Amino acid sequence: MEVSITVNGTAHSGDVEPRTLLVHYLREELGLTGSHVGCESGYCGACTVIVDGKPVKSCSMLTVQADGADVRTIESLASNGDLHPVQEGFWERHGLQCGYCTPGMIMSSVALLEANDSPTEGEIRHELEGNLCRCTGYHNIVKSVEYAAATMRGEEPEPADWGTEV
Repeated sequence: MEVSITVNGTAHSGDVEPRTLLVHYLREELGLTGSHVGCESGYCGACTVIVDGKPVKSCSMLTVQADGADVRTIESLASNGDLHPVQEGFWERHGLQCGYCTPGMIMSSVALLEANDSPTEGEIRHELEGNLCRCTGYHNIVKSVEYAAATMRGEEPEPADWGTEV
């Protein structure tokens, strides 16, 4: 089937097998390997990308379903060598360990902060429920998103509270 998709601001079109998952199209056809293939069932969220402004698990979406869509991947975030505030937050607040879930966590967080620039801790945790991390325990991921939210609002992020909460 013929598809036309804008990925990270660049138009792409071509013939794809109708059963090709979006994550495989991004990784194998476009060489954008930041979206990780974890469970291939929509459970883990490692493959999360933003499609038309909404976070989507790209292992549960066919490429043909993205025809005409605007897709953003983790590769779209850094600009001119500068990290996106969410990426910076994950760096500054140690929101990652092995890094496998990180692209999906970051893309879900970006979508959240684009819709709500002042989320509560509960709203952050709720938004990230569909993304699994087997390493961190989520505390520092939430702190990373709070850091990014403050930065994106032009505020100074709260100082790190290493070891004061569990």
